[in-house]
Amino acid sequence: MGEREPRRCHRMVPERSLMVFSGRGNPELSARVAEKLGIELGRVDIKTFADGEIYVKYGESIRGADVFIIQPTCRPVNENLVELLIMIQAARLASAHRVTAVVPWMGYSRQDKKSCPREPITARLVADVIQAAGADRVITMDLHAGQLQGFFSVPVDHMTALSMIADYYKMKGLEDMVVVSPDAGGMKTAKRMADHLNCPVAVLSKLRPEHNVSRVMYVIGEVEGKTAIIIDDIFDTAGTLVNGVQAIMNKGAKAVYAACSHPVLSDPAYERIAESPIKEVVVTDTVPLREGVNRDKIVVLSTAGILADTIRNVFADESVSELFQGENQLF
Repeated sequence: MGEREPRRCHRMVPERSLMVFSGRGNPELSARVAEKLGIELGRVDIKTFADGEIYVKYGESIRGADVFIIQPTCRPVNENLVELLIMIQAARLASAHRVTAVVPWMGYSRQDKKSCPREPITARLVADVIQAAGADRVITMDLHAGQLQGFFSVPVDHMTALSMIADYYKMKGLEDMVVVSPDAGGMKTAKRMADHLNCPVAVLSKLRPEHNVSRVMYVIGEVEGKTAIIIDDIFDTAGTLVNGVQAIMNKGAKAVYAACSHPVLSDPAYERIAESPIKEVVVTDTVPLREGVNRDKIVVLSTAGILADTIRNVFADESVSELFQGENQLF
């Protein structure tokens, strides 16, 4: 018998490890996600130098790992965005197997088209730089518009808090509900919410003369004697919200509630909400609420379970849409 021919290769299939790291944008949410996953957050040292530059160093080996970086680009938007980019690049240079940017709130997402000449499409720019930094995949929640997914050439897993918010209102047991969209563009989301609650839909007609300024013109739909729920993806200065609440109350609604996924809540939003006749504002924790402000009317639901389930399925190469029965495509 002749000698056995030596093998020309050795097939090795190392086990991948799941590692989750947090930026400084929303460490409380990151900690809750890690708890849901049954792991500890990975060690990472993040500093800001005296001149404002950001430094990142992972405190443990991430070679060959599936790395998930949780960092919403909330206030301060530009600092958190650059911090996310640096964390992605640092993970890539440290030989991570795959780097997934988990961005619950995607800053600049409202600048998704040219509304007038000589404007940028900043949402596309942000998508480009996240990919240029080295992200292999993006997980985000309740994007402002469907076309944002098309700005990426890497896979984008789009989550939604709509079912969680609907379940909250079911639990409250409100009667004679009507879901109100703040504009025509939000009608599809409002209709999905109304289907969950088995109630009708109305819509506000508004005029927006400039950024962060709106004027509600009139209410389309029947709200008299009903409990209205305004549903939106973002509450920023809350101008549209409080104007809409007043318009709905003027039409004879007995109470008005509101809900959104992303409580950006720039000044003077907290004051407007506190002084308005609105009963309650339901938000999620994709964006942390500010300290030292009046939050009596604000209820926070956690997205940690949704994000943890998504991360688990992405890591295991299992379906993400099955988590939502396909209802995560709202557009």
